[in-house]
Parts: sequence; C-alpha cells; structure tokens
Amino acid sequence: MTPSFARPLLALTALAGTLIAPAAHAQSSAVTTEVVAQGLHNPWAVAFIGDNRMLVTERPGRMRVVSANGRVGQPLRNVPEVDAVGQGGLLDLVTDRDFARNRLVHFCYSEPGLGGNSTAMASARLSSDASALEDVRVIFSQKPKVASRLHFGCRIAQDEDGSLFLALGDRFQRMADAQTLDNHNGKVVRVRPDGSAHPGNPFVGRAGALPEIWSLGHRNVQGATLGPDGRLWTIEHGPQGGDELNRTDAGKNYGWPVITYGENYGGGKVGDGITSKEGLEQPLLYWKPSIAPSGMAFVKGGPYGSDWQGNLLVGSLKFRYLVRLVMDGERVVREDKVLPDLAQRVRDVRQGPDGFIYLLTDDRDGQLLRLKPGT
Repeated sequence: MTPSFARPLLALTALAGTLIAPAAHAQSSAVTTEVVAQGLHNPWAVAFIGDNRMLVTERPGRMRVVSANGRVGQPLRNVPEVDAVGQGGLLDLVTDRDFARNRLVHFCYSEPGLGGNSTAMASARLSSDASALEDVRVIFSQKPKVASRLHFGCRIAQDEDGSLFLALGDRFQRMADAQTLDNHNGKVVRVRPDGSAHPGNPFVGRAGALPEIWSLGHRNVQGATLGPDGRLWTIEHGPQGGDELNRTDAGKNYGWPVITYGENYGGGKVGDGITSKEGLEQPLLYWKPSIAPSGMAFVKGGPYGSDWQGNLLVGSLKFRYLVRLVMDGERVVREDKVLPDLAQRVRDVRQGPDGFIYLLTDDRDGQLLRLKPGT
C-alpha cells in the first residue's frame, strides 16, 4: 500500500498498461447503510447461521453470535489459541454448505508453533445453543512456520463438492517461496473436509511438490469467493500498487514476485521490475495505487435492482469505501465507488440469505453494516 490519497486507477490487463477512462470511476449513491451491531473488536469475517443470526470473528481471537436486532453475544468457548500479532489472529470464517444439517463451520487463523506461526484452518460443530465450538479439528496447517507478523492470507471458499480452498500469504520476507512447490507460502491450497489433499489437485504425484497446492505466485490474498461460473476468484494485495483481481485456476502461476504492477515500499522495482513473463498469469485487473482490497462477493439476487446483478463487490481498507465492479463475464467494464463517505475500513463483504449485503468495518469499535437500497 502507498500513503498517497490520489484516486486509485483501475487498469485492465487485457490492454496491458492502459487505464480505464475516468468516466469508469463513477460514484454510486444507490445504497445507504444501517448499523446492525457495533462494539466489535477488529472484526474480520461474518457468516450466516439462520434465525437472523450471524457468526463474527474478531482478530484478537474471539468468535461471537450477532443477532439481526443488534445483540452481540459472549465469546464462544473452545476457539483455538491464535497468535494475534501484527496482521495475525482469528481471521476468516465460512459455514459449511450443509450447515443446516451438520452445523459445521470452517475458520482460519494464525497458529503459533515451533519456529513462529503460520496459517491454519480448522473445522468445528457449533453447539445447539450456539455458545461453543465442539469437535474442533485442525485440518490444515501451512508449512513452514515463520517468525513473521505479516501476510497470513487466510480466506476460505468452499467448492460445490464440499472441498475447501484456503488462500495463504507469502509471509512477506519469504516472498520467493511463492514460486516453489515445496512449501505453502504464497499459494492457494485445496483440501477435502478431512484435511487430505484433493485428489484432483494439479500437483498431486509430482516429486517435490506439496499435494495440497492449487495455484501459486500469490502475495497476500484478502478475498476469495466462487463466481457465477462456479470457479474460484481471488483478490490480493500488491506491494506499493498492483493489487490484483484473479480468477484462480488449477496449476496456474500468478507471478509474484517475478511480475507485479507494484513497487517496493518507499520506491524501487521489485525484482527485475517487469509486469509480464511467458507462463505467468496476468490479473484480470489491478489497482495502482493500491486500495488495499478486502472481502469480496458477487451479487446474486437481492433488492438492489438489475444493474447490480452479477456485479462484484470489494471492500477497500485504505480508501474506506466499497467498490462495485460491473462485470461482463470475466471482463470488468466499470468501477463504481459505493459509499464514498463511509470513512471506515471495509474488512469483509458478504451477501446474506435475506439478499442483503453486509459489511464489517475494521476498527477496535468495529461495526456490522447492512446495505439498504436507496430511494
């Protein structure tokens, strides 16, 4: 990220190096916000459990039930120990596709251990009274452990077959690891619900490659979701510029740190300072300067009108608004700034079963917000 507060420019990599015309950066006043709950300590993720209730993670290591009437419950029991340092803590959370039957939740966090910490993913059953986690199982632990406070990644998406994608950061000082297959740094992994590598992963059986790896060459993924096409989409932080949107396919290399549209903090090129190389994927778009994207959701139904259907919503931590990307298949045709006066860091974006969009704001007194259609 960069301290500049200039308007971020969105660049289509199909036209490498060119910028979308300024008219593409319209401001949208189609929605307003209402506060569902507040007093949350650096909330990171929200997931829906029915009966107008949600689970929310707080980065210091707490998980709570939040009701639509604003009631914030006591911390759930049996949450694993987290290493809440720097960017670490209790991070992403999703409910299982079959939650109504099995009450399973999947969550990821910075796990302390010998040599430092790394990102882990656990599954657990929410107790019948929603006061505790039961049968907590760590199903994946990133290798290796690193003495770092940075770049945990930690976004989860569940595939239609029940397997789990987990995006993992490069741990900052280990960025070169993102290009090798003998570690999990700077990777997206896919595991089955029991934690075993999915047999359809692209590097299963390759000598020297960890079988959980789905894709490589990532820096610090901060958003992951399945698109209307059922395939995985991710967003990640660049260094100083070069935040990326990718459709993240099996076995592909997304380039970090060999290629990037960003530069080192304080200036200067990353590596050879190149933006393309044969065999490395180009992002669908990038932002320069960085907006620090976090959280993403495709709009599917809901009360926001036909203009919003199929749009991709992305939060901005740095510029403190919501981004609406108007899509034509895989192509971004327009970027709208939604809630330009929100003035709160947007950490997570989810669409609830009621069709409404919910946002979490990242603050020691964070809020859960609901987007309501404008009049």
